Amino acid sequence: MSSTTRNQGANGNGHGSSEAARDAFPRLSPSAARGADGSPLVSADVDLTGRELYIPQMPYGGSFLLAAALRAIGLDAKVTPDSDARTLELGGRYTSGDECYPQKVVMGDFMKLIEDEGIDPSKLALLLPTANGPCRFGQYAALQRRLMDDLGYEDVVILSITSADGYAGIGEHAQELIRTAWRTVVANDILMKLLLKTRPYEVNPGQTDEVYQKALEQVAAVVSRPQVAHGKRLEELKEALRRVKADFAAIPVRDEERPLIGVVGEIFCRLNTFSNDELIRRIEAEGGECWLAGVGEWLWYTNEERFRRFREEKRRVSKEWLKHWITTRVQHRDEHALMKVFEDVFRGYEEPEVPELLEYSRPYLPHSGAMGEMVLSTGGAIYLHGKGADGVVDISPFSCMNGIVTEAVYPRVSREHDDMPIRVFYFDGTQSDLDRDVGIFLELAQTYKRRKKVHRARA
Repeated sequence: MSSTTRNQGANGNGHGSSEAARDAFPRLSPSAARGADGSPLVSADVDLTGRELYIPQMPYGGSFLLAAALRAIGLDAKVTPDSDARTLELGGRYTSGDECYPQKVVMGDFMKLIEDEGIDPSKLALLLPTANGPCRFGQYAALQRRLMDDLGYEDVVILSITSADGYAGIGEHAQELIRTAWRTVVANDILMKLLLKTRPYEVNPGQTDEVYQKALEQVAAVVSRPQVAHGKRLEELKEALRRVKADFAAIPVRDEERPLIGVVGEIFCRLNTFSNDELIRRIEAEGGECWLAGVGEWLWYTNEERFRRFREEKRRVSKEWLKHWITTRVQHRDEHALMKVFEDVFRGYEEPEVPELLEYSRPYLPHSGAMGEMVLSTGGAIYLHGKGADGVVDISPFSCMNGIVTEAVYPRVSREHDDMPIRVFYFDGTQSDLDRDVGIFLELAQTYKRRKKVHRARA
């Protein structure tokens, strides 16, 4: 583990001198003085041999498939157990309240592994990505490291990868892993889209969830096999997805039309179903169908941001730029190959390109000044309007800057797009009357659906 995150000291209560604060800031902030490449919290010599590597659920399916990809390079990777009341108890005990809700959830789930599951810290590793930009998320790997050290769990390894290098900071395994991991991101987004397009209409309750879990296992079986050539693995993955497509097509569904609700917002909270109190299922129970912004959107955004940093640093012609350009081309090719299997099923549900979202957002939040989910969510709401959505919900943690900023611009976005209903739902684990609020929003969406000018295409 890098000494950057291991030696933060125990006096983190904020009562030090200004000199100490200036000294600590570059060490605590992954975004400080970083260029277009480099991963400040990762050491290539991290030894994960003999350790269980746990991944937070973001979402469950995506982490399930990423764990499979990590097993392909010999790591004992697993998804953290489901969150529950104990998660919030431990998360609240070890956070101060200044952190956002996702950190409380992740912290609680990680501490359960030691305090409830009894895993030996010397046999434990935790995967906690980080990011540049304004979000507090960029500080949480350092915070988790400090907490472990303060509690005497110095032997726990925290593997922290960052969007500064496109999440390539897995050390010596980066090149071997990154292409398979990217394919799991695409596959997860495909399976999630199939799930959300089918489940609201199922005749037999619970059948779609069962087919979805089976699909995850089929894809995981392909990506977890070690030492498979990339070309062969791609063909095997396409074949597995063809079987998945047939399984979903065989689910009996009702012929009805529901309001289509776009779901955007802070990436962890919108994808972690515990964090958002199963908001999507609640929308479905009230008669809606959801279109969820996936994981791939964020990774494409980090690619765009890296190209932007290359331009700002006047490094558009460099070895690093060329390497990133080639990687992006390969990612596009793999994504196209996997999505092509479903082009008939997803007609009318095509995902946007990130540059398109940034252009949609520009009149409200120019991406050269604003960053992160606030830009993607604003652009996403406008894109979804153009695809015929009947409303958009933004899922954000309580006090999240991304949610607060987008909530300020959504009234104008709505006004300039046919008064489509848009609402921010904030979460901090203390929600009340959520079903009532969802019901009210669905009534607004139904009313808009009857009078709107832009109608959705049907597959």
